[in-house]
Order: sequence, then C-alpha cells, then structure tokens
Amino acid sequence: MQRNITVNLGNLVLSLSDAMDLASPLLIQHQQRTAFVAWKMGKAANLSSERLEKIFIAALLHDIGAFSLEEKISLRNYEVENLEEHCIRGELLLNKIAWLKDPAKIIRLHHKEWRHWGESIESPFVLESQLLALADNLERAINRERYILHQNEDIISKIESLSGSVLHPQVVELFKSISYSEEFWLDLVSPRLYSILLNDGPFHKMEIDYADISIIARLFRDIIDFRSRFTSTHSSGVAAASSLLAKIFGLTDAEIKLMEVAGDLHDLGKLAIPNSILNKPGSLTKEEMAVMKCHTYYTYLVINSIGGLKQIAEWAAYHHEKLDGSGYPFHCKANELSTGARIMVVADIFTALSEDRPYRKGMSKEEIIQIIQQLSDRGLLDTRIVDLLIDNYGEIYSYVAGQQAIAREVYEKQFAFIH
Repeated sequence: MQRNITVNLGNLVLSLSDAMDLASPLLIQHQQRTAFVAWKMGKAANLSSERLEKIFIAALLHDIGAFSLEEKISLRNYEVENLEEHCIRGELLLNKIAWLKDPAKIIRLHHKEWRHWGESIESPFVLESQLLALADNLERAINRERYILHQNEDIISKIESLSGSVLHPQVVELFKSISYSEEFWLDLVSPRLYSILLNDGPFHKMEIDYADISIIARLFRDIIDFRSRFTSTHSSGVAAASSLLAKIFGLTDAEIKLMEVAGDLHDLGKLAIPNSILNKPGSLTKEEMAVMKCHTYYTYLVINSIGGLKQIAEWAAYHHEKLDGSGYPFHCKANELSTGARIMVVADIFTALSEDRPYRKGMSKEEIIQIIQQLSDRGLLDTRIVDLLIDNYGEIYSYVAGQQAIAREVYEKQFAFIH
C-alpha cells in the first residue's frame, strides 16, 4: 500500500465542492460556475497568484455554510431573507483551518452590498468579495432550461442594473470586459467545466499530503454532520471507531490514518439528501428510502474522482454493504469487500446504534452487542471484526465517546443556533 499519499489540491477541492451541488438540477455546478467567473475576473484584474488562489477556493466553497439541500435551493432561487447566516457559518467552518482564513473572510463578506461597504475597492478583501458577489449573482441569474447564448445579453443587463448599489461599478466593468466572448459563456455552462478548472485553474500543479487531506476531510465531516443535532457527532464517531478497530485488527499505521479519513467522509453523499428525510422522526417510506440509498453512491462517485483516493472511496462508500450481497447500493459480496470496508460497516452500525436519533434514543451496550452479534451470526458482518468490537468494547466505546464529545462541543458552541 502507498505510504506517502498525495493528491492534487484542485482535484480534491473541486470534487468536494461538487458534492455540495449534486442533489438538484438547480444546483449542479453552481459553485464551480461561480468559481470560474470569479477566477476569470481575477485574471482580467491582474491579481497576483496568491489572490487568485484565495478567490478561487472561496468561490468553490462559498455556500459551504448552507447546510441543508433545502437552504441551498432557497439561496439559488433568491428566497432567503437572511443571507448572513450561511456566510457566518461558512466563515466559522473555514476559520478552523489556518490557510483558509482569508477565503473564510471573503465568504463572510460575499453578500455585503457595495453601498454598505464605505471603504475603497482597493481595501483588503473588498475587491475579492465583490468579485465573488458578482459571480454568485450571475450564476443564480442563469435559466438552466434556456440555451446560454439566448440569455447572456439579459444576464449582462441584470448585472449592469446592480452597478453602484450591490456591485462596485469597476467590478461590473471588469465583468463586461470578459463577457463579450461566446467562449466565456459556453465554458461557463459546459459539462466539462470541472476539467477546465482542474487543468487550467490556480491549483493545477499544487500537491498536498496526508496531513492537509485529513484537515480538509474533517472540514467536510463537520459540514455533513452539523446539519442536525442528531448527526452532529456521527462521522466523528465512525472515524474514531473504524480507526481504532483497524489498529486493533493490526492494519498498518498508514492504513489506520486513511481509515480515519474514510470515516470522516463516509456520509459525504448525504449532502445530496434533503433534511426532511435525514431528520424524519418516523420510519422512511419506500420512496424516501430509495432516495436515502443514493448517498453511498455519491460518496463513492465524489471521492473516487480524486486521484489517489480510490482505497478511501471504497472503504467510505461500502459502509451499507453486507457480506451476502444484500447491502446497498452496490450489492457487493464478501470477495468484493476488503478488510477496511468490513471494518467501516461494523464501525458505522456500532456508532449509529449508540446515538440518539429523531425516532429513538441511543441503545445500551447489551442492545448494541445483541444486534451486531445477530448480524454476524446471519453472515452479514465479518465475525473477526465483530469479535474484536465485543472483546474491546469498553476501550472502543470510551475512545469514540471522547472524540464525539469534542465534536459536540464545537457544534453546540458555534452551530447549534441554526436549528
């Protein structure tokens, strides 16, 4: 197994940004398109490479604080009255990572209208925030059911109407300088936009190692989990349980680290699931369960698009598979499930059973062991891993509870106000 894993930063952030826009035709590519416009305008303004990188990553993650699918759609449709909340949440999330503090500030300010600034366009963060504001307004103005070159002139007129109030006139003129080209508009709505941004964007040559991969994985773990108080510590628990089980099982140090990343990202596809389903207090209908079953598919789709993370993609996305092929959505059988995937299945079940959910309280040790043992006896779970869990239950439970307590404290202090 590869010991010193590295990935391209652009590939990683583009793919994770993509996960936030997968769920609805109204959202697909929203953040990538916004990033494309802001990046093109930044280049036209001759911004330094450092400033281009900051505006690019801020644009790719600008709606990171909109936790639910419903909120994202409302933002896209201009239906949200308080635009501050998702900006504040976005800043709080990115501020946890030292090298993302400047993009965090841009995200915090990207809905601040020019008439409320009272500062020079040359002041720190003003130009970048205004570039992002224009790019976001432009993308939201696109009618996805019309050919782009049948509406580009109307969109330009709409942007012009914002000059001097929402947007600085200089920023509007900058946009007009790049919007004359049909290529600009066709690239903007191209299904190959991901490739354009990956191969030509600011991060196309920047590689990051495990440490930074882990930091970004924890960032997205919080986005996934903080959508609800019932899930606010789930991925933290799965990451803790799976990494400790991997250690007890005897996997290498490198594999244990990657298992933790897989645990952090295992529910990434839930970003595509409406909160009305995730937080439903009763049993899901057949139709709702069919929607829920897509989340692991999206987890695999997104992570596997990041070069070098195929192993993590499988470990993360196979957590609802069973040894007899009765799991979902891939219906993998025993010979298709690696040890890492088998560990993740047990870790996810253990963590889920111990947590409070809208429809039940967390279960006791005896209830959890009984259910997991029954699944093992039926040939659905790996007996070796189940036995390790039972034999080391106290140690695993304490470690998971400790990691979840840390996540719960962050959630309750900074994010619980949204629910």
